Amino acid sequence: MKLTKDISTKFEKLGISSWSELSLIIPHSYEDFRPHEKLETHKTQLIDATVESVFKSPNSIQITFFAHNFGHTITGVLFRPKPYMMHQFKVGDRDYYFGMIECKTGQCSMSMPRKITTIGAITPKYKSALRSDAMGRFVAKNLTIQNLESEGLPRDIIDEVLKLHFPSDENLEPNGLSEESINALKYIELFSYMKQLSAKRRYFKPLVQKKSSYVEWSKTLPFTLTREQIQTIEDIKKDFSKDVASKRMIVGDVGSGKTMVILASAIMMFPNRSILMAPTTILANQLFEEAEKFLPNIKSVLVTNKTKKIDLSEFDFIIGTHALLYRELPQAGLVMVDEQHRFGTLQRNMLEKLISEREEKPHFLQFSATPIPRTLAMIETAHIDVSLITSTPFTKDIDSKVIHKSDFKNLIIHIKQEIEKNNQVLLVYPLVEQSEAIDYQSIDEARGYWEKNFDDVYVTHGKDKEKENVLLEFREKGKILVATTVVEVGISLPRLSTVIIVGAERLGLSTLHQLRGRVSRTGLKGYCYLYTNQNSSNRLDKFVEITSGFDIANLDLKFRKSGDLLKGSSQSGNQFRWVDLAEDEKIVKRVKNDLDISSSNTKV
Repeated sequence: MKLTKDISTKFEKLGISSWSELSLIIPHSYEDFRPHEKLETHKTQLIDATVESVFKSPNSIQITFFAHNFGHTITGVLFRPKPYMMHQFKVGDRDYYFGMIECKTGQCSMSMPRKITTIGAITPKYKSALRSDAMGRFVAKNLTIQNLESEGLPRDIIDEVLKLHFPSDENLEPNGLSEESINALKYIELFSYMKQLSAKRRYFKPLVQKKSSYVEWSKTLPFTLTREQIQTIEDIKKDFSKDVASKRMIVGDVGSGKTMVILASAIMMFPNRSILMAPTTILANQLFEEAEKFLPNIKSVLVTNKTKKIDLSEFDFIIGTHALLYRELPQAGLVMVDEQHRFGTLQRNMLEKLISEREEKPHFLQFSATPIPRTLAMIETAHIDVSLITSTPFTKDIDSKVIHKSDFKNLIIHIKQEIEKNNQVLLVYPLVEQSEAIDYQSIDEARGYWEKNFDDVYVTHGKDKEKENVLLEFREKGKILVATTVVEVGISLPRLSTVIIVGAERLGLSTLHQLRGRVSRTGLKGYCYLYTNQNSSNRLDKFVEITSGFDIANLDLKFRKSGDLLKGSSQSGNQFRWVDLAEDEKIVKRVKNDLDISSSNTKV
């Protein structure tokens, strides 16, 4: 349906773009303009009344009404009346009046009574960018079954939401919204959102369309791939065979083996070229080392800021940092981005454009080690295919514990014992420099103690230009690393057994899980200590009981608002008014199926 100029203007004022979104602007209250025979105190009601007397004072008007529908005298009071109000109440007139009724010791009063000319209906009141009466007329005229059905909403959802805008005695809930109404609002909110996401998706022909195999390669590995690794690789294999350039996000918990999925993708694309961009030199170097080790028949190259200019077209697998964006890149059938959230959208788009300016596009895979809730994964499939890797090749043995000042002595004993075993310890502080706003030591304040009492202490943070070199040197020689959350993602530290997070309650649960994931990477017994000055923290107590990153992500949703996927704003924002992503998986599934945007090769 084409919108008229008037409707478009109103949509713009309301900040919406569809009838579905209009239906979500529900009335904040209702005025019942029907005469009733039972008087109810502390409630707005309509009276059929004759004015018996009017008394005017400088700041008020008092009117004595005889309410015929109640058979009762009621005193109306107008405070600070406007001049036009003076003429509304004439002795002997019988009319309908509306206002809040209160009764004390047999005496009833109506505050701010107003004359009503249209009676017999329940009238919704709106709070919106339009005046309430204008909004009421707009909704009454346009919010129809036909308009909502034209956008694809199911009839049961339409019927339920229209009850809120066009109430009757039967469906007016005395104690707020019914469960059915709330579920309908959740459905419409998700429906509108996922439809917008779906509209953002673009389809291109692929530069390479091929049937691939990875099975022979996987037999050469010194370990067996997990079921979810194989399923994800199968998803990608199907992507490569389609006549549409794929866009897939692979989300795997810390240590879930995403690197093997990256290498399998390069194998399946061979002899066509693959390009992989990683956020740090350390990570790019680690991935290059893995490629050299497990892809001996593929010619790989590492590109960083320090790499000399070479002809990259000679290589089958190009692995690099954002330095790739400033090189002349040869055409590639596959582009991959690791830790994709560490790059801006602009950088990711630049990489795609460098590979192909033509209508055909490379297949595009992005990887993330930040687990997301299943509900969020299902929503994301509206504009990108998603594969989740929720299991790890081996079970991590990590003890997690909340500690306080009184535990410091035992903590030092533990640190010394781990160092004696040739294991390493990571201390994460909330700040680099002292701040009066935070009741915890900064790195600058704390480092002296550790450097004085222990050997081979290394210190780094986000602003440290040498942080990558510090981390590399610590990996080989260090015993204690004092840092900020800069170590959340990146370098593999095989000997790291203990992480101590200072001021743990200040960090999101997903960040805590990322930091905990730094330890026990090679099956080593691990320890995660959450240091807090708070006497108790429900969040931290629950965190130490949970080991799965995807369960942590769900728990994080319960403690934080969900964020705005479409507009890309921060996770502390709140995109959804009605939907609870931690609880509403069933509704998300229904919307996903009804919109028919699920792809057969998307596993969530």
